[in-house]
Amino acid sequence: MKKMLKIILLLMPIVLMCVFLWLYLNVFPGISGYGAKNLCSAIYLQHRESSDVIQEDLSHFPVSLGAFTWDSEDASTTGFVWGLAGRKAIYRKECGCTLVNDFEEATIRAQKIVIPKPPTINKDSILWPVGDFVEQQALPNVDYQQLNTAIKDVMREQSENGHFADTRAVLVLFDGKIVAEHYADGYDKNTVMLGWSMSKTLTAAMVGILVKQGKLSVDDQAPVPEWSDNEKGAITIKHLLQQTSGIDFVENYARPSNVIQMLFSEGDMAAYSAGLKLIHEPGTSFNYSSGNTNILSRIIRDQVDEDDYASFPFEELFYKINAYSFLLEPDASGTYVGSAYSYATARDFARVGLLYYNNGAWNGEQILPVNWVTESTTPSSADKLKQHGYQLWLNGYDKENPNQRKFPDVPQDMYYIDGYGGQRVFIIPSKKLVVVRMGLFEIDANAFLKKVLECFDEVG
Repeated sequence: MKKMLKIILLLMPIVLMCVFLWLYLNVFPGISGYGAKNLCSAIYLQHRESSDVIQEDLSHFPVSLGAFTWDSEDASTTGFVWGLAGRKAIYRKECGCTLVNDFEEATIRAQKIVIPKPPTINKDSILWPVGDFVEQQALPNVDYQQLNTAIKDVMREQSENGHFADTRAVLVLFDGKIVAEHYADGYDKNTVMLGWSMSKTLTAAMVGILVKQGKLSVDDQAPVPEWSDNEKGAITIKHLLQQTSGIDFVENYARPSNVIQMLFSEGDMAAYSAGLKLIHEPGTSFNYSSGNTNILSRIIRDQVDEDDYASFPFEELFYKINAYSFLLEPDASGTYVGSAYSYATARDFARVGLLYYNNGAWNGEQILPVNWVTESTTPSSADKLKQHGYQLWLNGYDKENPNQRKFPDVPQDMYYIDGYGGQRVFIIPSKKLVVVRMGLFEIDANAFLKKVLECFDEVG
């Protein structure tokens, strides 16, 4: 027994060292990068106090293990875990915040990024949705008292992990009109918020615009240089849109994974994702992957003249739908992080929902291809749960069995734009509804939508 105890005591330092080394290589950089990046964007894009961001957004475990600082003179933030695994994010006025990975900081800061200025108009005097003036006119068959109660309840809701869900914005649109709008203290209609994976739908919309312009076809092989001479050359743009590329990418935010490595440790996210191995024949297996989206983002860049790339999303999408608050953040290589880093007001995210609700048309102009929304809301044959289209989530196509739906108390024709932490734009065509929810943690969205739908019971 003494001999066994002696062996255990001798091995313990080695085991502890191995565990620490694994944490240092696989866990700490994600914590440092997440905190530095989010602190930087919250300070410079949302104009929040650094202490408030650290207390409210970065206090949950394991992010709370990190120490995060802001250097106002350098326009940067840093993150460390126990003084190790440092990550730095830098702010540039034109494009928000970027983590310094793989590229020299001076090289990143020298990148030429020119964003066109939005038109100089007084949006508050122009009627929604072109402007921001909302008519105070009660619509028939809407129970406003019940609707406001449902929203106030969700603003106070706790998440599954015991935190307050911290809902920061809720908008409800009926037939294109804003019928309810609530914000948490410190936030309002002019506050930009992080969309996380709602950015994926924006990237898909940009692909659609290039399809409409004749520069891409979804059935074409994806123009990725790394795939020109290997089996990944069979991957099409549609495979990337539908998350059926077959690339080995693990999307898990609760442990070390490809998505954590890509977002917080890679300077060229598309190159990292494109270099991963193929484990399934393209088109045969569904696997949700932010890597696929960032490959699409680089494809967009390659199809647009380099001098026009930075302005492309604004001139061809955002400004055309009168969404002037959007900002897309690039990785260190200069490619927009199409999977995650979009900021906009809740109203502008609602405008994206309206664009899809209106079949890709806006104010008389067809922005997306005529069939794009139909294609976007059609799952691939490889998607056994029928839950995903072109970078959009679906509620399911089983009309007879609501329990097969993601949201069983919501009509099966609903589809939604989805982001980490419960950032969502729900589009329910049969009920003429678009519902936006922005916050820090998940809510019980099925229960919330059920309450909202009850306020429009005679519709549809």
